[in-house]
Amino acid sequence: MALRAFLSERIVTPEGIRSGAVLVEGERFRGVVSSAEVPPDAVREDFQNSALLPGLVDSHVHINEPGRTDWEGFRTMTRAAAAGGCTMLVDMPLNCVPATTNVAALQAKRAAARGQCSVDWAAWGGVVHNNQNDIEPLARAGVRGFKCFLVHPGIDEFTMVRDSDLRAALPIVAATDLPLLVHAELPEPIDAATGKLAGADWTRYKTYLQSRPDEAELAAIRLMIDLCREYHYRLHIVHLATSRALPILREARAEGLPVTVETCPHYLHLEAETIPDGATPCKCAPPIRARENREQLWQGLKDGIIDMVVTDHSPCPPAMKRMSEGNFQTAWGGIAGISLALPLLWTEASRRGFNLNHIARWMAGKPASLAGCHARKGKISAGHDADFVVVDPEAEFTVTEDRLHHRHAISPYVGENLRGVVQRTYVRGNLVFRDGQFAGDPVGRECLQQFFALAGRRTRTGTTH
Repeated sequence: MALRAFLSERIVTPEGIRSGAVLVEGERFRGVVSSAEVPPDAVREDFQNSALLPGLVDSHVHINEPGRTDWEGFRTMTRAAAAGGCTMLVDMPLNCVPATTNVAALQAKRAAARGQCSVDWAAWGGVVHNNQNDIEPLARAGVRGFKCFLVHPGIDEFTMVRDSDLRAALPIVAATDLPLLVHAELPEPIDAATGKLAGADWTRYKTYLQSRPDEAELAAIRLMIDLCREYHYRLHIVHLATSRALPILREARAEGLPVTVETCPHYLHLEAETIPDGATPCKCAPPIRARENREQLWQGLKDGIIDMVVTDHSPCPPAMKRMSEGNFQTAWGGIAGISLALPLLWTEASRRGFNLNHIARWMAGKPASLAGCHARKGKISAGHDADFVVVDPEAEFTVTEDRLHHRHAISPYVGENLRGVVQRTYVRGNLVFRDGQFAGDPVGRECLQQFFALAGRRTRTGTTH
């Protein structure tokens, strides 16, 4: 395959933003060079002032296939990802049927994905009640880590875990050296708060916000940090919504505990004060909190307490959002927004003085590290997969339904003006999205990581496709 050179005035590399050319040979980056160093036999394409970023890695999505493809599926999910500049997804183990809590379910997911994917993908396994004997087999079969819920997840196929379940599972999780991703809310504060809302108007966003207090997150995070101290497993807090947890997390890091944290674009963009009553497309769990809380989450990103930004893309059929009645109590809690994640974050980040290096770190490098694929994904560097996105950071657009691309065109962002237009997306050197259109046949593959068990520990040997 011919050597290709993609030229730009703004190439986002681990060493900083530079002008020059990205060299691609086959499916890998050969390197980044100055324009004068481009080999004469290279096929050149000049993007001028558009920026070249590493392909985004979204380590928190709900693809829902097999079993709930009417909610979302591999085809629509990966197309929406490509449209948003995302080149790799890591699928959560719930909402699909069967849930990915054993090897047979993982194989069913692999069969469902075959031939459908526009971008690369991998899977998390699940930790649920009484499946501790499935943890090591799932690790050997190639999951990137594990996910658990400390509160009911809204579906019955994926059970929440309690203290006894955690204590049965955590020694095994720790031995795999894979992360445990935790939905950190405890049910007791939620039940207590909801019990005080008898007769409340559930079309009001304020009612829903009161039903899921900060204390539900804080208590859960304290619990998991205590268990991390006891078992020394790799703890990852998903979709952090309360800024009040930041001092707790800072202290855990200072203690040397292996704790990482993510938040989501909706927590960094939306604010409780401006969510209209009845606007159930804005419902998620934990909930979107107040404006000041949002600003403190941005400070947490700046300070490095929050490591990454991922979408928690959680779609559902329109009827489940209860939009006709606007009932926050009965509506599905999830926001679908992967095709808009990059412009959402860039719109907010650029207002606060952050640059494209921050975007690449939060949305590519750090999620790739969490998922254990950083040797091949997450940065524009020689030897890595040639996953990259071409973006016009200055261009603005109005969100319309045709820009969403996921299965059901439901979004709290329709009508908003955002900055940052994704012009092209490449997966392993293959053009998959160009100027609003999808290009070529599906090229996405599962990214597998091979491990060998040694004396109860696991040694990483690399990523394969």
